[in-house]
Amino acid sequence: MEQIQSFLPFILIFVVMYFFMIRPQMQKAKKERKFAEDLKKGDRVVTKSGLHGKVFDFSEKNNAIIIETGSGKLTYDKSAISLEMSQKLNQPADKK
Repeated sequence: MEQIQSFLPFILIFVVMYFFMIRPQMQKAKKERKFAEDLKKGDRVVTKSGLHGKVFDFSEKNNAIIIETGSGKLTYDKSAISLEMSQKLNQPADKK
């Protein structure tokens, strides 16, 4: 019984770390993967580096996306598209 009690703090620390750190990170990664899979031509996106553009085409061979910007077309990995910034860009403007 004493051995179990000595391990109890470590078990509790792991449980707390899982629910406050590991699980939310896994859920966020899952949302970002789904967002990248659901992109379609014509969607307005923002990359993690801040480049704004419109989805022009997809390169399935390279798992990449071709973005049309004001200066031309650029190819980025799908993982370079920012979920949060793209959602903010596509939100309807607030009416005052």
